[in-house]
Amino acid sequence: MDVELKTTDQNTEEKKKILSRYKILLKTCAHKIDKEDKMLIRKAFDVAMDAHKGVRRKSGEPYILHPLEVAIIVSREIGLGPTSIACALLHDVVEDSDYTLEDIERLFNKTIAKIIDGLTKISNVSDLDVSIQAENFRKMLLTISDDIRVILVKLADRLHNMRTLDDLSAYKQQKIASETLYLYAPLAGRLGLYNIKTELEDLSLKYTEPEIYREIEQKLKESKADDTRYLTQFTEKIRELLKKEGLVFSIKYRTKSIYSIRKKMRKQGIPFEEVYDKFAIRIILDSPPEHEKADIWRVYSIITSLYKPSPERFRDWVSAPKSNGYESLHTTVMGPDGHWIEVQIRSKRMDEVAEKGYAAHWKYKEDVSADNHLEKLIEKFRQLLESPETNAVEFVNEFKTNLLSEEIFVFTPKGDLKRLPQGSTPLDFAFEIHTDVGLKTLGAKVNGKLVPLNYKLQSGDQVEIITSAKQKPKEEWLNHVVTSKAKAKIKSSLREEKRIIADRGKEILSRKLSYIKIKPTEKVINRMVQFFKLANSQELFFKVGSKIIDNEDIKEFARNYNQGLMAYLRRKFSRSDVSDSTLKKSTTEQDPKILVFGQNDEKLEYRIGKCCNPVPGDSVFGFLGSAGGITVHRNDCPNAITLQSNYANRIIKARWVAEQKGDFTAVLLIKGIDTLGLVNKVTQIISNDLHVNIKAINIFGEAGVFSGEITLIVTDKMHLTKVIEKLKNVEGVTSVTRK
Repeated sequence: MDVELKTTDQNTEEKKKILSRYKILLKTCAHKIDKEDKMLIRKAFDVAMDAHKGVRRKSGEPYILHPLEVAIIVSREIGLGPTSIACALLHDVVEDSDYTLEDIERLFNKTIAKIIDGLTKISNVSDLDVSIQAENFRKMLLTISDDIRVILVKLADRLHNMRTLDDLSAYKQQKIASETLYLYAPLAGRLGLYNIKTELEDLSLKYTEPEIYREIEQKLKESKADDTRYLTQFTEKIRELLKKEGLVFSIKYRTKSIYSIRKKMRKQGIPFEEVYDKFAIRIILDSPPEHEKADIWRVYSIITSLYKPSPERFRDWVSAPKSNGYESLHTTVMGPDGHWIEVQIRSKRMDEVAEKGYAAHWKYKEDVSADNHLEKLIEKFRQLLESPETNAVEFVNEFKTNLLSEEIFVFTPKGDLKRLPQGSTPLDFAFEIHTDVGLKTLGAKVNGKLVPLNYKLQSGDQVEIITSAKQKPKEEWLNHVVTSKAKAKIKSSLREEKRIIADRGKEILSRKLSYIKIKPTEKVINRMVQFFKLANSQELFFKVGSKIIDNEDIKEFARNYNQGLMAYLRRKFSRSDVSDSTLKKSTTEQDPKILVFGQNDEKLEYRIGKCCNPVPGDSVFGFLGSAGGITVHRNDCPNAITLQSNYANRIIKARWVAEQKGDFTAVLLIKGIDTLGLVNKVTQIISNDLHVNIKAINIFGEAGVFSGEITLIVTDKMHLTKVIEKLKNVEGVTSVTRK
């Protein structure tokens, strides 16, 4: 189709670039669109061109290139059809121009208007304690039960934003990358878009831990030629045997992603060189559906006869596919020269599903009802959206736990398969069976043995629930479940039970107050709520009904009440003064001159985060707590991704003042081969040679190896680095890493 650009404010080169990308877009979907579809895409492109006329991105490029690139991702990398492509072109139109949703519906149709509505950002959020991003995410998910394409287009939008993040400030890069790692990358994985998930993870790491990213990237580049030669050698015999069996196949090589390598380094406390399973191959069989499974197991048999497999690293998603439709057989085998290699075996159809996720299940013209796996996922979304949680951050955390975590497969006593999030307990299983079973749970047997209700289930467990008609849910059960369904049902039951007890408590309190000549007016009840430091009158009635507040407590209130309002207020304010001074003391643990905050380098009081113990020289940020104090965290703190994603509006830029020094706590993890006098050597180097104060040391050995923690007081990062390097040179020490 010939395209004539109607804009006049772009130079010739820009016009050529826009035209070129539009032609590429049409080329990506040429096999699945007709003349009518082309007209729809062209109309969406024209509207987008008009809406974004004269607008430029931070990079200086015409803004229209962004929706064009998002549309290309939607078409080529996710595999969606013309409706989604049109929505990708229009996704920022309502937010960034004078076009309204009514205009979109009039120009196109209700479906496109509804998807655009889901994609349009929410600009006004009333709860300032909650991240706007978390609130946006929840609002966007509300559209999921109507059309999952909202999420898929949003993922494409986020992917292109991540690919073009270089032009933003370091602060915005960190915030957007943290949010992507926390929410969007796991969501892409849950929808089966593994290529997009991997790229989002790698791009996020590039901005959250740039030094680590560059280091791993460089080392992978340096070893690429050797790795390719090694994998070619490894697959030579496999190819020969598969051909002999008459199988039609292709083999793809890949190296672990930078993010997954970093994750393994951090989890195991090892350097890059000790990550031994950096290689993977994928064998894709061109087999008819009726022979897929049999052929996959034949390939597995051939490979494991050549190379020894690791029993701990076997995953069968062919017999029991993941809930997003992913099917594949994974094994890890020992290759030549002692390298572990992951081997993935799947059919061509399975590979398409793995590459394109749910989009690969859909029929021509985007019949979104065509897939059973998709219906199950949407049902899980609905259950989560019906949860009584109202706080957006709580909602997002529930979403991550229930929909973005890895799954386990467990069985009923009759052998029925149930899928649950990793970390689930017998109580979660009970509520998965039926609400009544969950509410009446007395105990549980796993594989025939009695286990506590907080026992963490493993894939393959067979679970039997023991019930009793007299049993009722307990408050502590909320600590024993992870699924939103179980939490919602327990909370609902507890609320009802609490309401009954509160109604009884209200009657009891009224009688007791009347007995001691105090009329139970609303004013008196409110005074009691304040006196006992409770949230509301319902809480008071409940505590009276459950005998937590007894006769003696009520008499004490009466004595204070009769002493008069002023005496009560004096005592109340006296308590407040004590708590204020305590808070002030806790927020001035460090000299406020060592760190400065915000754009204007303000000197504010702060405390050092105990979770990561930053020292001068570390890249850090400040987090404004609900009580008003600032806590300083390292950018690579275990909690950084969560804080920056959920509470972006409470993150404050922070930097060290170079000339300042101080005493800072750092914790080192040390591992090695246990030798005589090793602890003595370590302490001597730290205390005598480096003159560093050891705050605590805890080292224990078993079967010839040792591991432990050393807590030190250092002046800055350079000082700490010197300590680490010295310890690494001690004979027998194999690794020293910062906790």
